[in-house]
Amino acid sequence: MATSFDHARRFFDQAADVLDLSQNMRTLLLTPQREIKVQVAVERDNGELSTLIGYRIQHDKSRGPMKGGLRFHPEVDEAEVLTLASLMTWKTAVVNLPYGGAKGGIAVDPRTLSVGELERITRKFVDEIHDMVGPDKDIPAPDMGTNAQVMAWFANQYEKFYGFQPACVTGKPVDLHGSEGREEATGRGVVTIAEALFKKLNRPLVGARVALQGFGNVGSFAAEYLMEKGARVVGLTDMTGGVWNPEGLDVRKLLEHAKSAGGVKGFPGTDPLSNEQLFGADVDLLIPAALGGVINAANATSIRAPYIVEAANNPTTPEADEILHKKGVIVVPDILANAGGVTVSYFEWVQNRQHFKWDLERVRTELNKVMHESFERVWKIAEEKKIPLRTAAYVLGIGRVGRATVLGGV
Repeated sequence: MATSFDHARRFFDQAADVLDLSQNMRTLLLTPQREIKVQVAVERDNGELSTLIGYRIQHDKSRGPMKGGLRFHPEVDEAEVLTLASLMTWKTAVVNLPYGGAKGGIAVDPRTLSVGELERITRKFVDEIHDMVGPDKDIPAPDMGTNAQVMAWFANQYEKFYGFQPACVTGKPVDLHGSEGREEATGRGVVTIAEALFKKLNRPLVGARVALQGFGNVGSFAAEYLMEKGARVVGLTDMTGGVWNPEGLDVRKLLEHAKSAGGVKGFPGTDPLSNEQLFGADVDLLIPAALGGVINAANATSIRAPYIVEAANNPTTPEADEILHKKGVIVVPDILANAGGVTVSYFEWVQNRQHFKWDLERVRTELNKVMHESFERVWKIAEEKKIPLRTAAYVLGIGRVGRATVLGGV
């Protein structure tokens, strides 16, 4: 059975063929620099001892210190973390940040943990990996199952070893040297890319019908920003179920409902919606904003949306990507579309290194500039080489990493 890394490898190889990379160079660029697997033993509130497994895979450092999220999820394993670490290498290169790629995680369901247990697990993980991460080595950030509070604990524990080091992680609370606009950044970047796509195709985003899969941090900010831009979010699903209203959902009221009810299911004035129905919905734009592999060979044929912007990491399998390409669906890939989060993480790291704070307007202006410039670059490569946007983004990212690797020397 193909793993998520096998899928990522296929996308890599498609771009490597365009670049005419040798097999030796492909192996060098794909092989992670370091794989860390540690025991995270913690005492639970009831006095029992839990032994968890934590991972940190550092993929590439040719363009700078490594960067990537920290995920707490029961399905975290080595293959998934390796895939996401490699995607971070290409993603940071696509938006031209001076970073390499990394990713980390602990195989645990944070919903089953108390606040105290979550804090102890985070601190214990830092104890195990502190000598291999840091502002000039590898800078973690929030991901699925983690948030600004987890980053605050991470930074605090790290500083017990090394003193004041706010740049050791990003995505921290604003009151603890985090950046304005970091929480909204991925969702905002996704909509900025969607807007650039619609403009390029001479189509108005105002009035466009949008369906989103996922209503966590990324999906909720994307939905709210889409509504601000005049688009109609007509369908939305999360872990609890889904809602549909062809006239458009009131995203702000839906956010309030989701907070009180624990999810979007049952929002008044809507029809229930399954993921299957969402992917086959008659909409202008589909945004997967949750887990990987949700668009696959089984449902790709039923997708009616002409445009897909990938807010999630690795949401489309290679088989589905081929089907969508043959159908003429334009897909803006994850390594470009959801790079807003790592871009503002970079801004946070820069502010921490300079001990100088930016205001929200500057963060948003700089983010907008990076996303637009990167989109234009990828679009140009796609047009010149007559290749899909995904392959073009990989060509851009792999090309930059490859050149840095050769220039630096092995």
